[in-house]
Amino acid sequence: MSEVLSQSQIDALLNSMRSGDNADQAENKQPEKKYRKYDFTTPRKFTKDRIKMLNGIFENYTRVVSSRLNAQLRTTCEIEVESIEEQKFYEFNNALSEGDVLAMVDVTIHPREEDGVDTIAEDQVMVYLSTSTALGMMDRMMGSEEESSHEVPIGYAYTDLELQLYELLLKDIITLMGSSWENYVPISFEYNRTQVNPTLVQLLNLDETVVLVDMKLTFGGNEGRMSVVLPGSVLMSVFGEVNRESMGRKAASEDNSEEIFDQLRDSSLEIIAQLGDTQLLLSDIYHLNVGDVLDLGRPKDSPVFLEIGGYQWFTGRMGTHKKNMAIKIDEVCYSAEQRSE
Repeated sequence: MSEVLSQSQIDALLNSMRSGDNADQAENKQPEKKYRKYDFTTPRKFTKDRIKMLNGIFENYTRVVSSRLNAQLRTTCEIEVESIEEQKFYEFNNALSEGDVLAMVDVTIHPREEDGVDTIAEDQVMVYLSTSTALGMMDRMMGSEEESSHEVPIGYAYTDLELQLYELLLKDIITLMGSSWENYVPISFEYNRTQVNPTLVQLLNLDETVVLVDMKLTFGGNEGRMSVVLPGSVLMSVFGEVNRESMGRKAASEDNSEEIFDQLRDSSLEIIAQLGDTQLLLSDIYHLNVGDVLDLGRPKDSPVFLEIGGYQWFTGRMGTHKKNMAIKIDEVCYSAEQRSE
């Protein structure tokens, strides 16, 4: 006889079927993940390691600039790197509007002294600060306490006074950029000029490869972005100098290694052989005479510890060699635990 389902079992079965259908529909509705197309006709100039290096540099830069802006704007300012990607200059240029301005920055690389060259001047890089963000910073610099975002109409044009404040603000931010490169190569950034309406001026070849560093700024209710455009020609020179610096340091370390070892070989080092130790009262030490015997609590054939610099490095056995007292090494104390015993 077939089993008869109760009403509650029927309801549970129907609910499970409905939930299963909804789950399938939800899975089907999930948008397909989009990937950026790779253009094989124009391969990437910079490897992932180079992009990772730039990410670390600008992470340090954001921390330095954040501290400076906190004091300058009298409010909490947070900056973080959103993305670093290689692209063509026209992709960045097409996203600009007529009211945007760019800060043109001179880059100077300071090579190693042994190269015999004082400085190497490179092309310029560009720094973009969104209009709403720049105006909000200017208001804070002028003493405003407003904690709200600025709505800027499309095509807004800076006044002459705002351009002067923009230059003052960007000069301070750009000067700090060189400190984040110190671990790789000495390099300095200097504000050159403000480029108004860059869409009408060909600052770079539109097909020029650039690396765009996008940073997100948040302060006093305002949220905007700051971008640094690094032309490929500048980065090639910088990375070339970084490679020379690393090769020079490697060669210097290899050249000095033999000299260092020669000095170490001629240096003297005290080695103490210790069979055991004991404690005596000062009065007992005072009454010690020639021929007295001290009990070390160890047999005479026990291992002897060889101490170097206050640590036990070897164990051995006491004996004689050519009628001289000597110790034969039995074991080397490789681990730190053995040396500290």
